[in-house]
Amino acid sequence: MDTAARPWRSALYIPGSRVRALDKARQLPADAILFDLEDAVAPDEKPAARRLLAETLAAGGYGHRALIVRINALDTPWGAEDVDALADANPAAILLPKVNSAADIEALARRLDGRPGTADTRIWAMMETPLSALRAAEIAAAPRMQGFVVGTNDLAKDLGARFRPDRLPLMAALQAYLLAARAFQLVCIDGVYNAFRDTEGLRAECEQGRDLGMDGKSLIHPDQVPIANEVFAPADAEIDLARRQIAAFAEAEASGAGVAVVDGRIVENLHVAAAKATLAKAEAIATLATC
Repeated sequence: MDTAARPWRSALYIPGSRVRALDKARQLPADAILFDLEDAVAPDEKPAARRLLAETLAAGGYGHRALIVRINALDTPWGAEDVDALADANPAAILLPKVNSAADIEALARRLDGRPGTADTRIWAMMETPLSALRAAEIAAAPRMQGFVVGTNDLAKDLGARFRPDRLPLMAALQAYLLAARAFQLVCIDGVYNAFRDTEGLRAECEQGRDLGMDGKSLIHPDQVPIANEVFAPADAEIDLARRQIAAFAEAEASGAGVAVVDGRIVENLHVAAAKATLAKAEAIATLATC
């Protein structure tokens, strides 16, 4: 399934060093798996985790899920070896942490260029620093880019911001990421919600991210997946409205009118385009449910 059609409602972090977690992820209803070789793996475990993850990806069995590997930064002792070891497993995408500029993406792209099996490997950027917010557009335009994953914990730390339910201190950066992602047709996945047992708090933050325009939520626990999947999917009322808008506009066009009215609101071409996108997303989610 291509990037434009597939849903990205839930992106679950899985430690690359845990055999049981890697196996369990094959059965979880997440849209994407973020295999983590960075924060979730201790320095002395990184070589073994790298080998394990390469073997796991080569074995497959993850079905429709988008598989994204978060490597260590290229300026660490482990980043380059992560790329080289995973190249043979033909990874669909690599997530680069601590991206500050397009040059960081270009360095990874050069390392992938010419390696067997990586011609179609895409790059994702962890957007988690003040510089990443200021340079979001140039990062989005870099080679092989497919998406952003927002790192709100690191961003808040660097800003010296307080954690608030409304995330007001982070809003300028979140919107900068979204603007750049939309300008260059990238996916944008919201940051994690740390209190994984607080379902109401998670739902509220998912709702906020969805209202902003995020494609989905990065998650730290499997129990968070159902809520993200629900919130970032079109609701029944949205699907119904989309169908009625499309039908009303088609009827208006047939009669020579340029606009239609549904529920007392004007419907124009732009609303029909959004309605069709809603129905396409709902159809893609329904297709995944049968896989």
